[in-house]
Formats: sequence, C-alpha cells, structure tokens
Amino acid sequence: MGQDNNEINRDRLFVISLLALFTAGMSAALRAAVAGDIKTSYLDGMDLAHSGALIAEALGVSFLGFAITLFLGSPLLDIIGMKRMLLIAAFCFIVGTGLVVFSGLLGTGASIYSFIWGGMLLSGVGWGCVEATINPLTTALYQEEKTHRLNVLHAWWPAGIVVGGLSGVFASELGLSWQMVLSLVVIPAGIFAYMCMGMTFPQTERAEKGVSFGQMMLEVVRRPSFLVWFGAMFLTAASELAPGQWVDVALTKLVGMRGVLLLVYVSGLMFVMRHFAGVLVHRLSNPGLLMFSSLLGACGLYLLSVANSPVTALVAATVWGIGVCYMWPTMLASVSERYPRGGSWMIGLIGSAGALSIYFVLPRLGAVYDQAKLEAAGGAEALAQLSGQPLDDVLAQAASESFQLVAVLPVVLIAVFGLLWVFERRSRIMKKQEV
Repeated sequence: MGQDNNEINRDRLFVISLLALFTAGMSAALRAAVAGDIKTSYLDGMDLAHSGALIAEALGVSFLGFAITLFLGSPLLDIIGMKRMLLIAAFCFIVGTGLVVFSGLLGTGASIYSFIWGGMLLSGVGWGCVEATINPLTTALYQEEKTHRLNVLHAWWPAGIVVGGLSGVFASELGLSWQMVLSLVVIPAGIFAYMCMGMTFPQTERAEKGVSFGQMMLEVVRRPSFLVWFGAMFLTAASELAPGQWVDVALTKLVGMRGVLLLVYVSGLMFVMRHFAGVLVHRLSNPGLLMFSSLLGACGLYLLSVANSPVTALVAATVWGIGVCYMWPTMLASVSERYPRGGSWMIGLIGSAGALSIYFVLPRLGAVYDQAKLEAAGGAEALAQLSGQPLDDVLAQAASESFQLVAVLPVVLIAVFGLLWVFERRSRIMKKQEV
C-alpha cells in the first residue's frame, strides 16, 4: 500500500467496516420492524386508503439518501477521507433515528410525516457514507481476494438485520414502545465512531495505482460494458432488499406470523453462507453464481406470494434467501475486478443503482398493495368499515399481489447473467487458444 504498512492496522480497519455495515443492517431491520407501528400510530389516521404507499415511500426514501450519498461521496472519497466519511455516517444514523423517534413531539398532524420522512432520508445518508467507504477500503486492504472478502464484509449486513429484527420483536413483546426499539441503532453507531478515532486509513486502490481522478471518472465512458452491470444491479437489489423492507408490513397477515421473523431467518442464512462465497465463485465464476442466484430468487419470491402459513413461508423464505444471498457483494466484486481503474467511483455507481432501484420499487409495491386492498374490499368506504378477520383477508390478498410483482425481476436476471457467463467463458477459451 501507499502508506507504511506498520501504520495500517488491517484487521482493526476491517472490524470497523464490519461494525459500520452491521449498524446499517440493524437500522434497516429496525425501520422495517417498526414500520407497521408507525403506519398504525400516525399514517392510518391521516389517510387509511393510502397509508401503505405512505409508509413504503418513507421506507424507500432511505434508499434515495443512500443512492445520492454513494453517487456524490464515492468519487470524492480520497478527498473527504475514509475516517471522516465514517464519522459522518455515525452522526447521520444517530440524528436520523432521533427525527423519527421524536416525530410526534416535533410535529403535529400531517407535519409528523415530514419528520419521519426526513429521519429515514438521513439514515439512508448514513448508510451511503458507510458503503461509499467500506467497499473501497476492503478492496484496498485485500486486493487478491476481493470477492471473498466483500462477501465476508457483507455478511455483517444480515447480521445487523438479525440483531435488529429480533430486538424489535422481543422489545414489542415486552411492551416497549416502537420509539425505544428504533433507538437501539444509536449504540453500534457510537461504538464504530469511537473505534475510528486515532486510526490511519489507506488510500483507495485507484489512488495507490496512480490513476488520476479524471481517468477514474472517464473509465465509465471508456468501458461501456459497465452499463450492463449497472442495469443488472437495479434488478438484483430489487430482488433482495425491496422484499426485505416490505416483508413485515405485507406478510404478517398473509402467513400468520410476524414477517420480520422471516427476514431474521433469511438474514441468518445469509450471514453463514456469505462466508463460503469464495469456494462457489472458484467453481462457477461471478456471472455463473449470479445466474443461479437469480433462479432461486425468482422461485422464492413467487413462493412467498402464495405462502399461507408459517411453514410454507419458511420454505419460501429459505429458497429466496439462498437465492439472493450473494447478489449484492458479488456485484460489487465483479465491477471492482473488471474495472479496477474505475476505483471507488464505479463501485459507488453500482451501489447507487441498487439503492435507486429500491427507492422506485418500494413505493410501487405500496401502490400495488393499496390498489389491491381497495379492489378486494370494494372501495375506500367499504375498506374503512372492515375490521377483524375480513380486514385481515383483504390485506393478505393485497400482500400476495405485491410479492408477485417483484418476483418477475429475477427472471430477467437469469437471462442477463446467463449470457454474461457464456460470453466471458468464450473469451477465456479464445485467449487460451491464442496463447
């Protein structure tokens, strides 16, 4: 590396990265866990017919903050500095959470939603600062094993979801308010900020190799094949993260158990499986692994849409979880390996694509959900009169239709990654023949 190796504590920096992503995952899980409570406490009273879309938009705006931060922060990482970016992330997690927690005190009536929306946005900015930093940091620390290390790193996203999801469930069982549940994210945010103090961070891989800022920015134009990966990231992220944010709101009535528990279960699977990504990539290559992931992801999402009991939901969640497990980190590693001169800029663009995808897909899921429940109930007035089991039946039908919508996305990816796999394998064979 460019700095004296004695100054770089690689293991501690990697632990900081793990904890920062753990915090982001915990924040996402807690937002999903309390989304139903926020909807019931504030949004149903404001607009029952459209409360699903409102909470979906609030959840989705965190991904907008994530996308904007990655887009702007990634190319400026060497200028801002890795340590400063992680400290900004911790600040955003803490303040953003505070805005949502105290929204009922800060606003009245419809203005409460503005504070919820703003808090979710700021939490997304914190997540974006984390991703803009830890992915280039990991590729700089472990340049010879990027795919494996990025998968290990991103195992701590589902670890955060497991802890956040279970904390949310247990806290609600104890009768704690959703505000107290959401506030738990402040603890790991404070810890990783403290750990950054006094640490020396490396240069990004791009800076170390002497690639200028201008050359990095122009790499997207020079390598148009990147656009295929950029487009694919829209669909991979929507297949993994959108259902994860929507699962508690939509599936709880459909399968007869807290939907967030399905998210916790799937995240536990992902935490374990991502530690073995290196073996699978060695056998299949990145596009091959992503193709099989898309196949299982499509099957799992469809099975979730027709699940009607805790058992069938667990089976469906297992298939979906195994499918989407490797998508996000393998996409990042694929771009870093194929376009190293693009540095943190190209890695950030890929992350931005994934985040923008969720920003657009989640409100669409909410709109489909709302339209389906209106049609099933026979209109807004009829919906307002429903309660008990009839209302639960209407919401279950709406949930099923919303999950069938997103199940289409990984089907497209099967073809995309299949073609990439064939194309890259042919290219390798031709190069060997030339030698």
